[in-house]
Amino acid sequence: MIVLEFKAKGKQSQYSAIDEAIRTVKFIRNSCIRLWMDNKRTGKNDLSKYSKILAKQFPFANELNSTARQAASERAWSSIARFYDNCKKKVPGKKGFPKFKKRGHSVEYKKSGWKLSPDKKSITFTDKKGIGKLKLKGTWDLWRFDKKQINRVRIVKRADGYYVQFCVAVEVKEDLDTTGRTIGLDVGLKEFYTDSEGHSEPNPRFYRKNEKRLKFYQRRVSRKKKGSSNRRKAINRLGRQHLKISRQREEHAKRLARCVIQSNDLVAYEDLRVKNLVKNHCLAKSINDAGWYQFRKWLEYFGVKLGRITVAVNPAYTSQNCSDCGEVIKKSLSTRTHICKCGCELDRDHNAAINIRNRAISTTGHVGTWILNPNASGDLASTLLGSDLVEQVESLSEESPLISGRGVSKPANPNSF
Repeated sequence: MIVLEFKAKGKQSQYSAIDEAIRTVKFIRNSCIRLWMDNKRTGKNDLSKYSKILAKQFPFANELNSTARQAASERAWSSIARFYDNCKKKVPGKKGFPKFKKRGHSVEYKKSGWKLSPDKKSITFTDKKGIGKLKLKGTWDLWRFDKKQINRVRIVKRADGYYVQFCVAVEVKEDLDTTGRTIGLDVGLKEFYTDSEGHSEPNPRFYRKNEKRLKFYQRRVSRKKKGSSNRRKAINRLGRQHLKISRQREEHAKRLARCVIQSNDLVAYEDLRVKNLVKNHCLAKSINDAGWYQFRKWLEYFGVKLGRITVAVNPAYTSQNCSDCGEVIKKSLSTRTHICKCGCELDRDHNAAINIRNRAISTTGHVGTWILNPNASGDLASTLLGSDLVEQVESLSEESPLISGRGVSKPANPNSF
């Protein structure tokens, strides 16, 4: 599955109709969550039936396409199912109890409720919300795919406008020649990552570089009167600046991940829990700015797409253990050089990257065979082919047109699109 995204162009009345459809989706989802809270043993089918009842009770809900109402109930069930899974797996900390949404950002249609033009440069939404015909602006040629391959269509509202996404059922795998190389990656705050060969990539620090500009726009928001049109404009300008930083961070992670995967047969990295790391309030802003999670998810995605192996290892003592003799050399965060009495003297991150690579090799077996056992004991996380990696990869955001050379695309999970 891939997702093709286009900028939607229309009139202000059409944008208002999209906003109304998004509010209706939010209402149906929150109503389904309330039904589940008030009634025990409520299942997915019960929520789907309840969306029909809401359409009969509320005229504004009946104006929305029936498949869009079903998709809204499926969103509610996905949050409930995730909560159940976290409870069964005994995930530490909060389990993610379903909450009511205050704001909505998208409306999703399945096979009906929309119609593409013959040249596939515009789309018309045929339900009673009055969205009508929207022009599609983008670099991807949608005519390459048959209309039957399009499973779902989504309208997304962002700070810089409205976008239309198409979920297309196509194969995204590519074949590459083996390189015979393995590599370990140690992410950090000083450098974005350091590999086991000693190469390091600088940390771009997108948020830090734009922090002064963000504070300027935030001051403009605080000075405007609440509820005024000027305040809404100031909030939108602040949102566009945040969106720009987010896209820069995501694009940087994509480019590096694709280059690393293309150059190596096996890529090992730390199985970090960023959610726990950001509890350190002194480093939380820098950790979030680094974008370690984005980098990891794109490593896993390109690993599946390009037929490479990605291994997440336990990060415990990777910085303390000597990569040469294995002795534990305790050091604080301020100590940036690893010095062991065996004669090994390396940069702290370089030493950790070698340990990460060695752990991955010891877990996966002899280098060159590339035969992995998902049930093997050790530090191997569920990021291997045949495990839950495909489900993780299918929920990623769009692939860059600059690195793919073909246009805007992204993997998609039809259950969560």
